[in-house]
Amino acid sequence: MILVTGATGFLGSELVRQLVLQGKPVRAIKRTTSVVPPVLTTTGSIDWRDADLLDHYAMEEAMEDVTEVYHCAAMVSFRSEDKKAMLRVNVEGTASLINICLRNNIRKLVHASSVSAVGNSKNGQYTSENDHWQFSRNESNYSISKYESEMEVFRGIAEGLSAVIVNPSIIIGKNAGKRGSGQLFEVVKEGLRFYPGGTCGIVDVEDVAAIMIRLMASDIETERFILNSENVSYRDLFTAIANGYGLLPPKYPLKQWVLKSGFLASSLARLITGKELGITKEITRSAFKTSRYSNEKITKALNTRFKPVSESILEICRA
Repeated sequence: MILVTGATGFLGSELVRQLVLQGKPVRAIKRTTSVVPPVLTTTGSIDWRDADLLDHYAMEEAMEDVTEVYHCAAMVSFRSEDKKAMLRVNVEGTASLINICLRNNIRKLVHASSVSAVGNSKNGQYTSENDHWQFSRNESNYSISKYESEMEVFRGIAEGLSAVIVNPSIIIGKNAGKRGSGQLFEVVKEGLRFYPGGTCGIVDVEDVAAIMIRLMASDIETERFILNSENVSYRDLFTAIANGYGLLPPKYPLKQWVLKSGFLASSLARLITGKELGITKEITRSAFKTSRYSNEKITKALNTRFKPVSESILEICRA
């Protein structure tokens, strides 16, 4: 039996879909308040279990007869007030899952992390698995939580667990909806005039899920792999999205001080009205950061061919 945590999430649901289509028995974990995404409502037989990652006893029960685990469950937030909750879910939840895996002698675990847990490259080189994460005042709370969750996986490896870690860049796909990376498409669709000066890595969710399944089936263990199709500037990304919708692309560069003033306005508005307007210091920094990632290691290990970003964008716009 295969267990997938975070099965109702964007990545988790795609992973479950591919596993079921391959005829594999899947036990999918969700919280009682979670809604099964449409992509899985018409998929074949899935053994759904209600279990919070922090509910140790529920997770132990869900792990009965499980031999392989895909750990996709995580909390994503860039709000400072969510730090404590995010560390509990991402770090304590992962630690608890690792302990259960060790007691149950599972065959293998594939852990979905993020490029935010990889270190920054030196001298303008592409970031690779050899760049080690270092704490700094500019690291996001999400980055900290993902790095510490990886440390729990490596702790499990030291105690005898067979495991592999994947570090995807920004994951896009037609089933993202209006959340997560889907927000990038939504803001362009609503009419975007400005673009920030940063660069980011992009990868299709179908590729991430397929690679995780191939890594599970392989003899590879105790390794981590950056999953990234292409590195693109936000200008080129937003232009491609606008073209996909048949809209005019943004043509004005966004000044960093404007976005920072937007963060200040958002903070004041939240203080006065209690409403979250979505701009944070961490988002402001990332919008102007040049991030470029190497996919050389996974390409060589599995002879991987990634879907072009342009193709993914067109699929999403059509959907």
